[in-house]
Amino acid sequence: MRSFIVVFALAACVSCAEGVDPASSSAGPGKTGLIGDRAPDFDVTPVTGSRAPISLRALRGTVVVVDFWGTYCGPCKQSFPKLEGLRARYAERGLRVLGISEDEADDKAKIPSFAATYGAKFAIAWDEDKSIARMYKPETMPSTFVIDRKGIVRYEHVGYHDGDERELEKEVKDLLAE
Repeated sequence: MRSFIVVFALAACVSCAEGVDPASSSAGPGKTGLIGDRAPDFDVTPVTGSRAPISLRALRGTVVVVDFWGTYCGPCKQSFPKLEGLRARYAERGLRVLGISEDEADDKAKIPSFAATYGAKFAIAWDEDKSIARMYKPETMPSTFVIDRKGIVRYEHVGYHDGDERELEKEVKDLLAE
């Protein structure tokens, strides 16, 4: 059985993608820093759902989507339910979703309620020391990295606009078919 993991992460947001041009919401291979490179590994413990630690390197052999977002980010509030819908459609095929919060310590308590408000049924962790965001360097919130089964970053989406979830789903399906 092929597995597919979606990982979400919250990170400090300057513009929260409000001014990101929809035409630039997806970058093809070779257009940004991580595309074509091995995805940086990380270990994290969820603050919602199962408290079992999660390691990206242990997920090799699966398709992984890492989505950086913030509880304060308007476009993230729109994308979160869409990503949960994607998780729900592929759950039987092994889809798992993990959110990694980059919110400040003062906002840590908001993370579980944000997940509940926007329908997340997946584990969400907090990147207390911001080490995951430093490795991935998301341009804005949300920023999504699609990683293939070999652990290579294949796609990046910067910001969120209605309809972006269709492109993300196509990329995921294509990678699952490889």
